Amino acid sequence: MAKKKTRPVKTGGSRTTRRAATGEATGKKKAKLKAKDAKTLHELVELANTVVQAAQRRRDPHLDIPSRTLSNVSYNRRKRYIELGKAKNRRHLFNLHQAKTYMQTMLVASGCKQLIEQDKTTSIRGLYYMLKHTIEGVQEETFDTQAECDPVIEDLEVTLNSLREELHLYAQTKGVMVGPITLVDNGDEIDCSRMGSGGYGIPSIVESDRVRFKRCDAKFVLHVEKDTVWQRFNEDKFWRKHKCILTHGGGQPPRGVRRLLHRLHNELKLPVYCLLDNDPWGYYIYSVIKQGSINLAYESRRMAIPEARFIGLRSKDCERCDLSQSVTIALTDTDRKRAKQIANYPWFKHKKPWQKEIQKMLDNGFKLEVESLISKDISYVTEEYVPARLRDRDWLD
Repeated sequence: MAKKKTRPVKTGGSRTTRRAATGEATGKKKAKLKAKDAKTLHELVELANTVVQAAQRRRDPHLDIPSRTLSNVSYNRRKRYIELGKAKNRRHLFNLHQAKTYMQTMLVASGCKQLIEQDKTTSIRGLYYMLKHTIEGVQEETFDTQAECDPVIEDLEVTLNSLREELHLYAQTKGVMVGPITLVDNGDEIDCSRMGSGGYGIPSIVESDRVRFKRCDAKFVLHVEKDTVWQRFNEDKFWRKHKCILTHGGGQPPRGVRRLLHRLHNELKLPVYCLLDNDPWGYYIYSVIKQGSINLAYESRRMAIPEARFIGLRSKDCERCDLSQSVTIALTDTDRKRAKQIANYPWFKHKKPWQKEIQKMLDNGFKLEVESLISKDISYVTEEYVPARLRDRDWLD
């Protein structure tokens, strides 16, 4: 059967624009695609095809982008994590208020397509500079600032139902891991039990086609809030004595850390325990790890760990551990307001242990950092506090 002939798409603009629109080679060598990359690339191309099809039908091209507003986010009690609703916003090309954002969305999609085809990655900052230029004939910039570019990247993520990392974009590396696990990172075998004092820097992109688990002898994961606490556990070789993987996220864990914790839990069936401060910020970090975040509700199914447990400092620890009042930190009005908000989260609201915990902190009038345990002994947290919490199964869920 003879092949059906297709009419070439007529496009205006510069030669570069025409080449991008028609899919002509740009002179860059295309890499052999992995299955996941091929799927993402197909979705990007299909997105571009909607513009062509609308033009051929003489219709206004549009995109239906899931709404990322608070009103479109809810807690799924069955799944036990935050998820995005079904509401969508329609973005039109021929709407003066939406045209620029529409074109920015297609421009970001084009940039991600280029990255995938060449099997390259870049930071979200790098993509901003990669796409930023003056539009010919109008002397207007494609993006004025990165703050204008970042939400468009998130729009593309949620529209394609793809992780940012699947679009070959990464964020700042902030987390670290150590423990009895060997993995293959982009072809290099890494034994995380032989990483010295620095540990293995958790990359932003930790998907299975880039980071593969080869061998694991750990029994659980201990995630701590800050680098300072992680350093104490690493120096005391807590992970070796208790056969665990030790991670931190530099405070609020970035996406790469949360995604890796999710993979360790779901793929290797490792329990995840969170050692965090006794303050509203520590409670919130636990909430994000456990139920997901409102801003990334569309990725909860690939990041949230509903079975994660809180073994951080408790409001009763000042008396229980016989801590000096000098290590306590007075609650601010902001702390009190934030604590009450967290107590009303749907996933905490009906849990009596959490309500009792938060109310005890408010009644105390102070908060405690994990580092306060050093007043007992420099290794009290690694040799007594955490082992006792694990042995007695003394955690909040």
